[in-house]
Amino acid sequence: MDLYGLIGKELSHSYSEQLFTEKFAKLQINASYELFPLAEIDELPALIEKHDRLLGLNVTIPYKTSVMPFLDEIDYAAKIIGAVNTIKIERKRKHTELIGFNTDVHGFTAAIEPLLLNRHDVHKALVLGTGGASKAVQYVLRTLGIGYTEVSRYSKKVGQLSYPMVTSSIIKTHLLIINTTPVGMFPNQSSAPDLMYKYINSDHILIDLIYNPQETKFLELGKRAGAAILNGQTMFEKQAEEAWKIWQ
Repeated sequence: MDLYGLIGKELSHSYSEQLFTEKFAKLQINASYELFPLAEIDELPALIEKHDRLLGLNVTIPYKTSVMPFLDEIDYAAKIIGAVNTIKIERKRKHTELIGFNTDVHGFTAAIEPLLLNRHDVHKALVLGTGGASKAVQYVLRTLGIGYTEVSRYSKKVGQLSYPMVTSSIIKTHLLIINTTPVGMFPNQSSAPDLMYKYINSDHILIDLIYNPQETKFLELGKRAGAAILNGQTMFEKQAEEAWKIWQ
């Protein structure tokens, strides 16, 4: 039986196993999908060696960037983005090759484009977080011609803001706010990125890449202010579809 799976550090929030298990059953595919929590990304080679039927992996927090040195080949777009969330495992007679892709771009594009229809006023975005998912989001924003500013716990480079640096005027002029961090993810649903939500209004669009829970505290606060909101479910499903195409 062919095997696929997900690697990351904490995987209790993920619906990947459920999604692919249901997909395999529906399509009558003789395959299984498992969760492989790794304490460190250095454990990846041993995982590949242990499971000789493993043909593909999804990659989640916090390994989308740190997994790249372990790969034999990286798709051009993933190189430009600087993050990988899908690995195709090609097993040949004498060796195994790992090829990295980024399907988050496909997923996020599919999620955001309907929100931007007839919204000609959205020119600037705040991207909360600087990890692998953030890199994919930034790539999509560049292709859409939307300027963005990264927000992190600590401002580490020119043009990047820490949360206390996000003023009311910045919030008012950045109508798109995207949370790419795990803040608010199950089981810590009561948490939200530290922003001045009172300055968010009905002109804003708030997107959270988290899909468990369906409505995070971040989205709840945005909805309460009248903003349009979207969780990460569409992105999750679309990137998974793209990953399956790659594995096939």
